[in-house]
Amino acid sequence: MKKFVLAATVLALAGFSTVKASEVKDFKTTAIVAVQDSAVKTPVKLEELPAPVTTALKSDAYKGWTATEAWSVKEGAKEYYLINVKKEAETGSVKIDKDGKPVQ
Repeated sequence: MKKFVLAATVLALAGFSTVKASEVKDFKTTAIVAVQDSAVKTPVKLEELPAPVTTALKSDAYKGWTATEAWSVKEGAKEYYLINVKKEAETGSVKIDKDGKPVQ
Protein backbone atom coordinates (compact mmCIF):
# COMPACT_ATOMS: atom_id res chain seq x y z
CA MET A 1 0.00 0.00 0.00
CA LYS A 2 2.89 2.36 0.81
CA LYS A 3 4.40 1.80 -2.64
CA PHE A 4 1.05 2.54 -4.28
CA VAL A 5 0.67 5.84 -2.37
CA LEU A 6 4.26 6.80 -3.12
CA ALA A 7 3.83 6.00 -6.82
CA ALA A 8 0.58 7.96 -6.99
CA THR A 9 2.24 10.96 -5.32
CA VAL A 10 5.15 10.90 -7.75
CA LEU A 11 2.82 10.70 -10.74
CA ALA A 12 0.66 13.51 -9.39
CA LEU A 13 3.69 15.77 -8.89
CA ALA A 14 5.01 14.90 -12.35
CA GLY A 15 1.64 15.83 -13.82
CA PHE A 16 1.69 19.23 -12.14
CA SER A 17 5.17 20.15 -13.27
CA THR A 18 5.51 21.50 -16.79
CA VAL A 19 8.37 22.68 -18.92
CA LYS A 20 7.98 26.14 -20.33
CA ALA A 21 9.94 26.56 -23.55
CA SER A 22 10.39 29.87 -25.27
CA GLU A 23 11.87 30.74 -28.59
CA VAL A 24 15.51 31.74 -28.71
CA LYS A 25 16.02 35.19 -30.11
CA ASP A 26 18.85 36.13 -32.43
CA PHE A 27 21.29 38.32 -30.49
CA LYS A 28 23.92 38.59 -33.24
CA THR A 29 23.03 42.19 -34.02
CA THR A 30 22.85 43.28 -30.38
CA ALA A 31 25.94 45.01 -29.00
CA ILE A 32 26.97 43.84 -25.56
CA VAL A 33 28.24 46.55 -23.26
CA ALA A 34 29.63 45.57 -19.87
CA VAL A 35 29.83 48.04 -17.01
CA GLN A 36 32.24 47.04 -14.29
CA ASP A 37 33.55 49.34 -11.58
CA SER A 38 32.47 52.46 -13.53
CA ALA A 39 34.32 51.19 -16.62
CA VAL A 40 32.34 50.70 -19.82
CA LYS A 41 33.61 47.90 -22.08
CA THR A 42 32.33 47.74 -25.65
CA PRO A 43 33.37 44.88 -27.95
CA VAL A 44 35.41 45.91 -31.00
CA LYS A 45 36.23 43.78 -34.03
CA LEU A 46 39.97 43.26 -34.44
CA GLU A 47 39.89 44.66 -37.97
CA GLU A 48 38.27 47.87 -36.63
CA LEU A 49 41.13 48.71 -34.24
CA PRO A 50 42.89 52.02 -35.01
CA ALA A 51 46.08 51.81 -37.07
CA PRO A 52 48.40 52.87 -34.20
CA VAL A 53 46.99 50.04 -32.04
CA THR A 54 47.49 47.38 -34.73
CA THR A 55 51.00 48.73 -35.37
CA ALA A 56 51.78 48.43 -31.66
CA LEU A 57 50.51 44.84 -31.63
CA LYS A 58 52.90 44.00 -34.51
CA SER A 59 55.91 45.49 -32.69
CA ASP A 60 58.71 43.43 -31.11
CA ALA A 61 57.11 43.82 -27.66
CA TYR A 62 54.23 41.56 -28.72
CA LYS A 63 56.14 39.37 -31.19
CA GLY A 64 54.60 35.89 -31.41
CA TRP A 65 51.37 36.98 -29.71
CA THR A 66 48.08 36.91 -31.62
CA ALA A 67 45.14 39.15 -30.76
CA THR A 68 41.95 37.15 -30.11
CA GLU A 69 39.42 39.70 -28.77
CA ALA A 70 39.29 43.44 -28.22
CA TRP A 71 37.21 45.93 -26.26
CA SER A 72 37.05 49.69 -26.15
CA VAL A 73 37.18 50.69 -22.48
CA LYS A 74 36.10 54.04 -21.04
CA GLU A 75 37.09 54.41 -17.41
CA GLY A 76 36.31 57.94 -16.29
CA ALA A 77 38.52 60.20 -18.42
CA LYS A 78 40.72 57.27 -19.50
CA GLU A 79 40.03 55.59 -22.84
CA TYR A 80 41.98 52.59 -24.09
CA TYR A 81 41.67 49.26 -25.86
CA LEU A 82 41.80 46.02 -23.87
CA ILE A 83 43.07 43.26 -26.14
CA ASN A 84 43.23 39.57 -25.28
CA VAL A 85 46.29 37.90 -26.78
CA LYS A 86 47.41 34.29 -27.17
CA LYS A 87 50.79 32.66 -27.73
CA GLU A 88 50.55 28.87 -28.06
CA ALA A 89 49.00 27.75 -24.72
CA GLU A 90 49.61 31.08 -22.96
CA THR A 91 46.99 33.81 -22.82
CA GLY A 92 47.08 37.37 -21.59
CA SER A 93 45.72 40.83 -22.15
CA VAL A 94 47.21 44.21 -22.99
CA LYS A 95 45.92 47.75 -22.63
CA ILE A 96 46.83 50.14 -25.44
CA ASP A 97 45.56 53.69 -25.94
CA LYS A 98 44.36 55.05 -29.28
CA ASP A 99 47.87 56.34 -30.02
CA GLY A 100 49.39 52.86 -29.67
CA LYS A 101 51.00 53.46 -26.27
CA PRO A 102 50.73 50.92 -23.44
CA VAL A 103 48.39 51.88 -20.59
CA GLN A 104 49.21 51.12 -16.96
